[in-house]
Amino acid sequence: MKLEDGIQGTAWHCARTKPKHEHIAAASLRKNLGLEVFLPRLRIERATRRGAVQAIEPLFPCYLFVHCAIDENLNEIKHANGISSLVRFGDKIPVVEDSIIEELQDCFEADEPMTVENCLAPGCEVSVAGGAFAGMRAYVLRNMPAKKRVQILLDILGRPTPVEVDRDSVVLAENTLAHLAPLLARREMVRV
Repeated sequence: MKLEDGIQGTAWHCARTKPKHEHIAAASLRKNLGLEVFLPRLRIERATRRGAVQAIEPLFPCYLFVHCAIDENLNEIKHANGISSLVRFGDKIPVVEDSIIEELQDCFEADEPMTVENCLAPGCEVSVAGGAFAGMRAYVLRNMPAKKRVQILLDILGRPTPVEVDRDSVVLAENTLAHLAPLLARREMVRV
């Protein structure tokens, strides 16, 4: 990122959104102001009471990128629905390099969320999302891809007990962006 005082022409800038309003802010900037917006998103499995569900979350919670002439659009952007503020360093609004945005856009093609598969490697902590053990935490012992099952180590009545469960009934216990960053860095674990 480089800092600019008076910016001539258009460039990419980072805008801070209100919590959970990234998609609202992006739609507002696109529709109302006609600006190009980039909001990279991930499709992640979450454990719920109903079982494993797919959730779409932004790669950068509370942030999106907007391509504009900041000197012309500053007030409109600041007052757009869902926008909290523009990222600033003192009085300066940083410019995000085109190469950084292009690299991100190559990973997140066609504004579709990137699907992140759970990598259930032996030793990973998982949460059981369905079946008789729903809500319990366990550790993966081994994958059984041919059966679409996984063997986990559950603590049942104070004893570690190996149990085979359906692959789709478990999700990573720590399925947050911070924990998924290594998976995103290793593209072989990510299915686009």
